[in-house]
Amino acid sequence: MVHMRHFLFIILFSFVSLGLMAEVQQVYMLKANKAYSEGAFTTAAELYQKVIASGYESPELYYNLGNSYFKLNEFASAILWYERAKRIDPGNEDINFNLNVANNKIADKIEPLPELLHKRWYFAMVRLFSIDAWAITGIVLLILALNCGSVYLISRVLLLRKIGFWTGFIILFIALISILFAWSGYTTLKSTNEAIVFTPTITVKSSPDEKSTDLFVVHEGTKVRLLDNISGWYEIKIANGSVGWLPVSALEKI
Repeated sequence: MVHMRHFLFIILFSFVSLGLMAEVQQVYMLKANKAYSEGAFTTAAELYQKVIASGYESPELYYNLGNSYFKLNEFASAILWYERAKRIDPGNEDINFNLNVANNKIADKIEPLPELLHKRWYFAMVRLFSIDAWAITGIVLLILALNCGSVYLISRVLLLRKIGFWTGFIILFIALISILFAWSGYTTLKSTNEAIVFTPTITVKSSPDEKSTDLFVVHEGTKVRLLDNISGWYEIKIANGSVGWLPVSALEKI
């Protein structure tokens, strides 16, 4: 009995703590939005950061923080948070538009390597909606397909059986495509390791050593892919395919 009371107390305390945390997050969000609307962008950024530090995340929150840094002309930070927002909601037009605007403000204009047409089309479809949206769509369609299957199995009317079969087949096909897109988006998110350069100007090295050969220069705000990590250095790859090494301190992971 004592153990049960202790267990119930822990559950009650957890719910109260979560409620208080959500209330604090909401207060910070309201204050941050008010500060932003009044042009106090530094205060807004600090308050949005406090919301994030409390454990809350959403594409809208990251987008608002990115906007705050953009207004402060801190374009590397703006790009970082737009990229983080895009990871959660890749099809969001506002996020993508502001990210493109911020990228046009930085020094490096790197032409990416061309992608195969079918690959570009496929990932454009994957990024059309968020991972959650594709997954929920797939699950709902699966349920509808099962209902159509029930009509096919139970009904004694031939026309209804045909409608149930073919409708269920088409819905099932679309459901599987939606789940495939959700899985592709999830695996891409987990496997893609990227970062933003946070040093005004830095030279990429041929090996993880300050004395190694200089290869090329990148500037603040440039996005790089992380390939390896050795003793305080990242092996990086930029959009045009060039590879080299940068110190960990020069980068902020997305």
